[in-house]
Amino acid sequence: MRKHSLSVIVITKNEADRIEGCLRSVATIADEIIVLDSGSTDETVEICHRYTDNVTVTDWPGFGKQKQRALDKASCDWVLSIDADEALDGTMQQALTALLEQDVIEHTAYRLPWGVTLYGKTLKYGRSARSVLRLFKREGAKFTLDEVHETVVPAPGSKGVMKGLLLHYTHRDYGHGLDKAAKYAWLGSQKYHRKGKKSHGLFLALLRAIWTFFLIYVIRRGFLDGSVGFIVAMTYAQVNFNKYVGLWLLEREGQYQE
Repeated sequence: MRKHSLSVIVITKNEADRIEGCLRSVATIADEIIVLDSGSTDETVEICHRYTDNVTVTDWPGFGKQKQRALDKASCDWVLSIDADEALDGTMQQALTALLEQDVIEHTAYRLPWGVTLYGKTLKYGRSARSVLRLFKREGAKFTLDEVHETVVPAPGSKGVMKGLLLHYTHRDYGHGLDKAAKYAWLGSQKYHRKGKKSHGLFLALLRAIWTFFLIYVIRRGFLDGSVGFIVAMTYAQVNFNKYVGLWLLEREGQYQE
């Protein structure tokens, strides 16, 4: 018997090809599903309405602010923040159900092992060999308000790790991956510039890219994921290079305006 309630929050825009898998994976576990859509022009909103009446169409203030808006609408004991291109696998569904049935839950937040699934392969190493904090007690939690790569700041307490995988279907195809990488790099440039971080020049941007590739492909053993692991390492290296180039250019613009 469930002792704790669960709110699932998700933000969307033009995710009609992926959102149903996401919502289906949490439908039997969630006490409420909250969707904030930022102006989809496909069938995303219609699909979401099959799973919840709590769908709000709003503007786009950035990832962190949008997820905080969704969190503000949550009313249950626990919150699961899931992206439209993610889904719980069967093992994690069972683990989450069992957790909510416990009289006392030991931790205040849980990390979910990521199962990045890309070009037909679920990656186990490199950048994908990590867990993301997505499940947390609602009271006392908040999101950072960053434009991109926002994080959850949970209530004070210990953190656990869930069993199973949070499957992440990150790219529809290679072209989508390129577009997404460029968008995230530029948002990262803007975030760093707003926070006053310095680029320290283009040569350091190149060194950062080389280090990123080495870290993901060699130290974190991305090479064990085969050719897809190589593509992922190169992609992250390019994103890091572009992010610091963008920051360098923003700095130059600021100098010209002085």
